[in-house]
Amino acid sequence: MTTKDPAAAATDEPADSENKSLNFKVSSDFKKQFKGFAVAQGITMTELLKEGFGLSRKMRQK
Repeated sequence: MTTKDPAAAATDEPADSENKSLNFKVSSDFKKQFKGFAVAQGITMTELLKEGFGLSRKMRQK
C-alpha cells in the first residue's frame, strides 16, 4: 500500500513535482499566527497552505 502526501492529495498535485515559489505579502501578525498554527499541528507552512487551498477549492466547487 502506498501513502500519498496529504498536502499533494488536497491539491491533486503529484508528490514529486518541481517546487516553485509563491511571492505575496501578509501582515506580520498573520504570519505569526499562520506559522504558530502550523507548528502546533506539526506540519510545515507549505503543507498548511496546500491543505487550506484544497479545502477551500473543495468547498467552493459545490
